[in-house]
Amino acid sequence: MELVLTVHVVLSKNIYGLKGKDVDICMLPFTGTAEGPYFNGVVLGEGVDTQTIFHNGRVLFSARYMLEGTDFKGSKCRIFIENNGESLERLTPTVVTDSEALQFLAESELFSVVTPNEVGVEVKVYKNS
Repeated sequence: MELVLTVHVVLSKNIYGLKGKDVDICMLPFTGTAEGPYFNGVVLGEGVDTQTIFHNGRVLFSARYMLEGTDFKGSKCRIFIENNGESLERLTPTVVTDSEALQFLAESELFSVVTPNEVGVEVKVYKNS
């Protein structure tokens, strides 16, 4: 496996939630930066991490955000990431990009690991070799 991107997420102070009959929803807006061997940039506007918490204990994580920056060939570009799963130790990111040089990220099998820190979380995206 190869580490292709690290996203440093800074959570907003605003958290939005509701308690439903069978499930609770928590939406956490965030900003941040991204760095790696193929891309460096920032979260465009705000991303959002949505946590669906079922009353039986099951949790679904779904984060969506767009990055704006520069690819490893020096071209300005954007990357959209949707990161989904049931465990912070292994989530599945889907990538869409307007960078020809980064198109391999959209076509590769990726997984991510999310680690909490003092201001938010760190998202490490890996490419399976």
